[in-house]
Amino acid sequence: MGVSFKDLKVWQRSRFLAGKIYIVTKNYFPKEELYGLTLQIRRAAVSIPSNIAEGHRRASNKEFIQFLKIARGSLAEVETQIIVAGDIHYVDLKIVDEITTEIEEIGKMINGLINSLPSND
Repeated sequence: MGVSFKDLKVWQRSRFLAGKIYIVTKNYFPKEELYGLTLQIRRAAVSIPSNIAEGHRRASNKEFIQFLKIARGSLAEVETQIIVAGDIHYVDLKIVDEITTEIEEIGKMINGLINSLPSND
């Protein structure tokens, strides 16, 4: 049996990021944002490890690469939304910096994985 998506460091890190986003939105975002920015950033954050997992289970590297690109897009969404949250003072800029640093590292991991996969299968 091959490697599980749960063994992928990029999936583990993106899962941790999703959890952190849930904690930050719960503790810092105003309750009236529950169906606005809170819901949007949470969905985008959960989409990252979800797409990595789904793509990993697909039959081909080409499909996996496509799902990794979708995960990378969701990563950019989360980055934009946490920056906006900082701009409107929902979260301290220190938290924004911590999360954007983690996002940059996960992005590098996704890019590295994409570049390591032969797409001609």
